[in-house]
Amino acid sequence: MIRFSIALLAFFTALSACVEIAQPFSKVPPGIWRAELEIDDEHQIPFNFEISYDENDQIQMEIINGKERIEVSDIDFGRNKKLLDTLFIDFPLMDSHIKAIYKENVIEGFWVVRNRDDYQMPFVANYGQSHRFSTDNTPPITNVAGRWQATFEIETKDEYPAIGEFTQDGNVVEGTFLTETGDYRYLAGELQGDELMLSCFDGSHAFLFTAKVSESKTMLGQFFSGNHYETNWTATKNENAKLTDPYALTKAKNADKPIDFSLPNTMGKMVSLDEAPYAGKPKLIMLMGTWCPNCLDESKFILDYLNRHPQVDLEVVAVAFERHKDEAKAKQAIKTYKDRLDIPYEMLYGGYFDKAEATENFGYLDKIISYPTLLFVDQNNLIQKVHTGFSGPATSTYEAFVKEFENEIQKLTS
Repeated sequence: MIRFSIALLAFFTALSACVEIAQPFSKVPPGIWRAELEIDDEHQIPFNFEISYDENDQIQMEIINGKERIEVSDIDFGRNKKLLDTLFIDFPLMDSHIKAIYKENVIEGFWVVRNRDDYQMPFVANYGQSHRFSTDNTPPITNVAGRWQATFEIETKDEYPAIGEFTQDGNVVEGTFLTETGDYRYLAGELQGDELMLSCFDGSHAFLFTAKVSESKTMLGQFFSGNHYETNWTATKNENAKLTDPYALTKAKNADKPIDFSLPNTMGKMVSLDEAPYAGKPKLIMLMGTWCPNCLDESKFILDYLNRHPQVDLEVVAVAFERHKDEAKAKQAIKTYKDRLDIPYEMLYGGYFDKAEATENFGYLDKIISYPTLLFVDQNNLIQKVHTGFSGPATSTYEAFVKEFENEIQKLTS
């Protein structure tokens, strides 16, 4: 009997060493989740996220898009009048939120975009599911890794070029699309047979790309952005694919004429380039929007540059063009953005985000075709260069942009 007890004790000790005890939780279970935003009955935008708890038992979320991790901490858990557990997941920088009910390992509700009129998408998430699109492992018809020359809005007046950049490991595909106005950030998905599927959700944009891939290295697909936009696209494998130089897309109307403007900051104070601290200083002027993920990438890049070069004699001003037509709501969105990112430079209200309207109101450029657009301005308020769009760390061109940016700043401040 003693031998049996010792053997039994040894068995349970070994068994307990093999079992990973789940993190205790009081609200929703920690770990991996799979979510979908519903476009229509046939199309959904999937993404993954992971739930954890901090030392104060507060829910933390990480949205997963390939190599990207987006931390979300503005999460409220409660109970409504029907005694159902509720979740409110806020994306304050993106001016959107998820409002949902939690029950038996399922979160179900809506993603709501506050800066658009009556804009919401059904949302559902299931606990313990780690796949992106499917659990199939159908052998891929080909390997799509590399560079692809793409065209969107095929045979319409809005047709535009793009470059697809992909990596592939078995069925798993990651990458992005570069366009002349920015990139589509981190896309994650898979290739099942000849079916390519990629998606992204970052709190502002919800993207779905699908395509039929041929062995002859061509793609024909659809692109969905949220529930409001759908277009066709095509692509051909081309390692030498190029886009127009981003410094050549937008020009100053009068390069030999100084620019000046007076615009309000979030407190209503008018700020002018002819006044301190801007007078007689080289400047970066960012035309952007708080709702724009590419603008967020550029803002973080410039913040990092300023932190790494505290001695640089350079002023920065951001002019925000917002989706809110109500000026008070627009200014509040700008203030939230400034406070959350701890931005040390002025952020001014430029008006409504419509590009034609912005071009007319900000009359120093021949056109505004992208947010962000970055102006390099010398100490005499003359525009030296204009950079259109921003291709961030998800792209192969990012490192080249960093080097060219630093060269331009050196020329501007020397």
